[in-house]
Amino acid sequence: MTITIRRAGPLDARPLAELLNEVIAAGGTTAMTRPVDAEDLRGWITRCPDRAAWHLAEDDSGEVMGFQWIEPAGYLPEDAAEIATFARRGRTGLGIGSALFRETEKAARALGYRWINANIRSDNMGGLAYYQSRGFEDYGTKPGVRLDDGRTVDKVLKRYDL
Repeated sequence: MTITIRRAGPLDARPLAELLNEVIAAGGTTAMTRPVDAEDLRGWITRCPDRAAWHLAEDDSGEVMGFQWIEPAGYLPEDAAEIATFARRGRTGLGIGSALFRETEKAARALGYRWINANIRSDNMGGLAYYQSRGFEDYGTKPGVRLDDGRTVDKVLKRYDL
């Protein structure tokens, strides 16, 4: 299977939402607890076009296998971007995340960011390992973050200097 990475745009919103909803429904790896729809994703993709970069990974048949984006976050300085990464369930370990991050890192540099922040649930062992393997380093925690469904989780903050 060949994985192709390309920029994602508003027309990709439906398959991205479908993949994300699979992850949300499984639980335990994202702070999101409510399903999203294509309109939600279109809004996210277009909310800060000059400071964000969205990439998707697709297989030979065009099926979306994962996606990743960076964008500013209100709690971060101007020179930092927040990152989010999602891979199709059961398809991790195929190099999808590595290929996505290579493109995201290039885009972050081109957008003028100096570092990338990952905000990860402390019980998301796969996410913690993924970002660690990319070279992200722990720099803080957010204890007791309330999720939309009322549960609380701790978050680990990881930093990747560009």
